[in-house]
Amino acid sequence: MSTSHRHFQRHPFTGAAQWAIRIGLLAACPLVAVSDDESSDPVSEVYRKRLHQSLDPEIARLSQAIEKAPDNVDLYSRRGDQLFFRGKFAEAVADFDKMVELKPDVETSHWRRGIAYFYAKRYKDAARQFEIYHSFDNVDRENGIWRYLSQVKALGKEEARQGLLKYEKDDREPFPDVYRLFSGKLTGEQVLENIASAKITPEERAKRKFYAELYVGLNDFVDGKAESAEKHLREAVRSRWGETAGGGPGWMWHVGRVHYDLLRGAREKKEKP
Repeated sequence: MSTSHRHFQRHPFTGAAQWAIRIGLLAACPLVAVSDDESSDPVSEVYRKRLHQSLDPEIARLSQAIEKAPDNVDLYSRRGDQLFFRGKFAEAVADFDKMVELKPDVETSHWRRGIAYFYAKRYKDAARQFEIYHSFDNVDRENGIWRYLSQVKALGKEEARQGLLKYEKDDREPFPDVYRLFSGKLTGEQVLENIASAKITPEERAKRKFYAELYVGLNDFVDGKAESAEKHLREAVRSRWGETAGGGPGWMWHVGRVHYDLLRGAREKKEKP
């Protein structure tokens, strides 16, 4: 489930509408807060409102287009993305499933479908999707990371650890370190410390930090550590690199944004008197 630019662009059913929407919003208002306060919300309520105001008519437009062309795989792909970004996970799954029904050969590489399954709480289906992706790309540990997260939710941590997909070739950082986190060889803080101390360019550091904060946060989530998960996902969403990356990395920024909003909403609901 590689989310590098290279792997994302070779998928023919990605659609570009979501990036155009996000760029337009960026011109209207900053997505990421300028505050350095780590406890502050990285996404403004103005942005959330404008995002929804952009996504909803786009979903409606795509729905009308699908009525006229019900066998158009690209339309389902694009609407599935919009639905996911809107937090409508079951509906996104339905569109991604429809893609596979119409064009079965996309199933093996359809990592977005696996992530949508995860957020629709269909964890066994998510794990299966990432497992079959392994036959498509057996180098990218990011796919194995999602399979592990799905299996923790479906089967428990110990069984998920035993079932970690095996990788013989090196992959881009920080994914090997995240794998060591899952196997118990590193802590989340050590993963982040390794990035801080690495002799790399500022852009590479920003990229690695985005992914590390995202997956350390997701690991805390499946471990039941909601407060720590929210903290790390907040930092992932605060990443200007992730927010402006586009392609697969930009899609993953939205994953962090959606999940952060879920955790933030649950906490605020609990805090209400």
